[in-house]
Amino acid sequence: MSKLVTIFGGSGFLGRYVARRMAKEGWRVRVAVRDPNIAHFVRMYGHVGQVVPVACNIRDDDSVRAALRGADAAVNCVGTFDLKGRNSFQAIHVDASSRVARTCLEEGVRHLVHISAIGADASSGSEYGRSKAAGEQGVLAHMPYAVILRPSVMFGQEDQFFNRFATMASRGPVLPLVGADTQFQPVWVDDVAQVAARAATGRVSPGIYELGGPETMTFREIMDRMLHVIRRRRMILGLPFWLGNLMGKGFGLGQTLTGGLLKAPITTDQVASLRRDNIVAPQARGFDALGVSPAAMEAILPDYLWRFRPSGQYAALKETARNLRS
Repeated sequence: MSKLVTIFGGSGFLGRYVARRMAKEGWRVRVAVRDPNIAHFVRMYGHVGQVVPVACNIRDDDSVRAALRGADAAVNCVGTFDLKGRNSFQAIHVDASSRVARTCLEEGVRHLVHISAIGADASSGSEYGRSKAAGEQGVLAHMPYAVILRPSVMFGQEDQFFNRFATMASRGPVLPLVGADTQFQPVWVDDVAQVAARAATGRVSPGIYELGGPETMTFREIMDRMLHVIRRRRMILGLPFWLGNLMGKGFGLGQTLTGGLLKAPITTDQVASLRRDNIVAPQARGFDALGVSPAAMEAILPDYLWRFRPSGQYAALKETARNLRS
């Protein structure tokens, strides 16, 4: 019988790519999610019965144990941007990560891949970064031979980064940015999934890997690149951090007063994160150590951002026609 991998958050942005790759490797894939009824699309990644979504509450010991029973490997892709509540940084990044690692040890799971983030640091100015660092320590306390992946901001068809800002650019003449000079190394989600799948199958040495794309760019430069792809001219307005903090507090108050119905587009903790560059550290192991060449943004972005162009799917056809006339 083929081996079994459990992917926590396997229907999420990164998780679905990991699930697809593991299925192509011939593994049976158990996709552990809160609501399997909205994750049935993962079944199409493999043969009948090869990829199966199952209900799992990552905050519950028995639920995590049931999801891991009989598994040969596990990948934890679950993360959150909620500072408070049931799915807070502490509950998901710290407690749940430690729970998964501890249960892997108890259930005899051989390989654990934990998805963290660049910026995970116990001395980080943001609670997000500190909780990610605490989660890594919790994982290593139980599974010292785990593989921990720290990607920079990930992009891909279902991302909440370029899709979000492209939507903003298509609706107004100004694109406001907090931390416009902060540097990032955007990385294609499937490149991260490739490394995660290799690690889950035991082909990556234990340790921490920081994964960034081939280009290091400021937030402003990234948005310039995006605007070129979607064929829109917009003014990029860099906002100071103090103003970003005021906005975060205001939006946070609105979210609290509405009982969470109004989601804050930016939080004070995100502003704190933006004060620090989101790039691979000079001495960190990354794609080079793994023999992987990450894809450049210009090779991927047009494949899914074309719908934000004024002429949508016909933009390229119109450009070709203009070139013929000239």
